[in-house]
Order: sequence, then C-alpha cells, then structure tokens
Amino acid sequence: MDLENRTELPNSLEEHWMPFTSNKDFKESPRLMVEAQGVYYTDHHGNKLIDATSGLFCNPAGHSRPEIREAVSEQLKKLDYVQPFQQGYSGSFELARRVSQHTPEDLNRIFFTICGSSAVDTSIKTAIAYFKAKGEGHRSHIVGRERAYHGMNIGGISVGGMVANRKTFSNILMPNVHHLRHTHLPENLFVRGEPETGAYLADDLERIAANIGGENIAACIVEPIAGSTGVLVPPKGYLNKLREICDKHGILLIFDEVITGWGRTGEPFAAQAFGVTPDIMTMAKGITNGVMPLGAVASREKIYDTIVDASPTGAVEFFHGYTYSAIPPSIAAGLAMQNIFEKENLFQRSKDMSPYFLDGLFSLKDIDIITDIRGYGMLGGIDVRFDERPGKAGYTCFKKLFEAGLSLKATGDCLCVAPPFICEKNHIDEIIEKLRKGITNYQKSL
Repeated sequence: MDLENRTELPNSLEEHWMPFTSNKDFKESPRLMVEAQGVYYTDHHGNKLIDATSGLFCNPAGHSRPEIREAVSEQLKKLDYVQPFQQGYSGSFELARRVSQHTPEDLNRIFFTICGSSAVDTSIKTAIAYFKAKGEGHRSHIVGRERAYHGMNIGGISVGGMVANRKTFSNILMPNVHHLRHTHLPENLFVRGEPETGAYLADDLERIAANIGGENIAACIVEPIAGSTGVLVPPKGYLNKLREICDKHGILLIFDEVITGWGRTGEPFAAQAFGVTPDIMTMAKGITNGVMPLGAVASREKIYDTIVDASPTGAVEFFHGYTYSAIPPSIAAGLAMQNIFEKENLFQRSKDMSPYFLDGLFSLKDIDIITDIRGYGMLGGIDVRFDERPGKAGYTCFKKLFEAGLSLKATGDCLCVAPPFICEKNHIDEIIEKLRKGITNYQKSL
C-alpha cells in the first residue's frame, strides 16, 4: 500500500506529546488507527485488528454506534453548551435518573464530572465535605491500596498505588494518605474468579485505624477489581470485610468502578456482583461507550442531604465542579448509551459470554512464558515473564500482538483483556487465537 497517498497520515508526528507512551519508540514505527467498526480497528497500513480491550475498557457496545453519533449530532444542532453552574438543561437530570436506576441501594445522587480521574477526586472531596458538614472535620485521612489505579489527578495518584505513576510527583502528593496491601498473592496464581484465600488482607484497614484512630479516617477507596494494574480479583470475603470495618469506624467506603462499572462483571456494577454496597461510587468510560468525555459520582442520599442541608437556601453547598460537567453533547451520548444497554440487554450478554471468554483465556496457561492468568466476568489479566526491567516484556509482547492483529492494553508485564459485550463466540475465539499467536511469537523472539 502506498502510504504517501493515505490522507489519514499526519504531516508530522513530532508536535503531539502522547500520554502513557514511549514517544521515541512510537514515532519511529507508529501504530495509527484510521477506522473502527463493531469490534475491529483498521490501522494506517490497512490491517484489521480485533479490539480485545474495548478500547481502553470503555467501548462495551463496540465502535461507531449510529445511535450515539446521531444523538450527539442532534444535540449539537439544538443546544451545544450551557454553563453547569446555576444553570442546566433537562438532559442531565434525565441521565442522572436513569443512572440511579442501576446503582445499588440508595446511591441515587449523581454528580457529573468529565472523566474517571475527575470522578475520583470528586469522590474524595465529597467524603471530606460530608464530614465537615457533619461537624467531624477532623476526619481528614484517606486510605487507598497498593497497586491501585485511580486516575492521574493529584488526588487519584495520592490514593493510588502504582509506583511509576507516583514517584515523579511524590513531593506534591496529598498528606494523610495510607495504603492497604494489594491482594495479589503467590498462592493464588491461575485462579479463575475470586481466590479462596486473602480476605485477611482487609484487616490492614483495622490496623491503620488502630494506628491513627478510626475516628480520623474519612474514607477508604478501592477498585472492586483492580483493573489497570493487571486485573486483580478480590479474594472471597475481602470486600465484605472492608465494609464491616468501615461501618465499625464510621468510615465511608468508596468503590472506583470506572473500569468495572456498566456491565464488565455481568452486573451493572461490581458492587452488585460481589454483594457489597459502598457509600460513594465512581464511574466513567462505558457511561458514553467511551466516545464523549463524561464521568459521574454516585453518593448515598444521606451524604447529599447532609452537605446540602448544612448551607442556607441560596448559597452554594458544594464548591466543586468543572467547565465540562454534564455538557449537552456528552449527556446526549450517555442517554443514547442507556438505550443501548437496555435494548441490547448488554449486562446479561456480558454475564452469558463470561464463561466462554474465561475458558478461552485460561486455555493459554500452557504457554511457558505466561506466569499467571486471572479473570472475572469479561475482564482478564495475563502476566508474562519478567525480562530485565518492569514493563519491557509486556511492551514487547504488546507489539507482537499488534502485529498478530490484536489491539489490547498492556500495563507493566500484564496484558489486560476486556472484550466488547457485543462479541459473539467467533470473536472470542479470534481474540484467544491471536493472543496465543502473539505471545508465542514473543516467546520465540527471546
């Protein structure tokens, strides 16, 4: 193919500083996508690649959905923007109502943000504001977890536990933040679903409470399944124990469901899949099928009521928000996605396809270079053997998989697999076949 005649190629690769990318390596041999339809991408060479990670965990309904495209287009024709402070429009109230139909128990107060990172910081601010409104402003400590990913804003990397994301910025991280140990135990290798052992790790929260006083902790934030770090499924009883300890000390439990939310576990949210209800919950990604920026924080009604009732009528109750909070085009995409979830029964499709997907995923355990496989719902992680430095093996394997016709997310030395919910069995077969081919080719290259 004559690449010089391809209009999709940029005039220069130099000006764009790409995120989470080896810029020097990429610009020597770029991987540029020019089209996406259904579960497939097409790159600038004309090669078709199957999407094994739903974009970045954010396209559960596949790509190029006409329903979303048309909804956004029509909204732009009618009302493109309205300032979200002291004004609004009906769409955001309708989307909040529909979101609340899927959240567990009384997490019915929805605050819209612009992405997952901003949702996490909003959840932390919500917890602090709640206790200040209650007259418990001394609760200023937040507990996160090792290997957690909570976005890239200062609050998120402070409570997060991925070392590479934190160390450069260690001198500006939030104070009063503590971390639980992660739940990836050596005795739980190649376990499908929830490991039997490891619930005792939740006792770290009790230990932190004993050390600094549980009455000084505002919130504990965890991902129900630690996604970006490599799909760490919680041990049986672990989340329940966290809930019990939080209740004992009056600590708010926050679930970061940016990845697990909107059907990835076979339920609307992982909270329902694991039978544990948090007090605050973040979401993003799948809320618009990843095509318009939108995040949200769902809070218990008592949290909203406490904050709002602490201020006089006519006063701003929560000094927080964003220019792009609940802007009409993003809300239009969110409403269209709600229709798709319901019309195509995507949560049930995810649940029904999960056993077949996990069967395929764990069939790869015979490949020598693979050191662990984990999975739950439509989410899986494959660890490849360490090579010289963290991330080298994962990135090299990622490139071999791209050459084999597979697009996925690699974190460190883990390959994250999260297929779109619209996948049929033949698509799952293709993903597994190309995983085997790409990983095997990587192994042969060593």
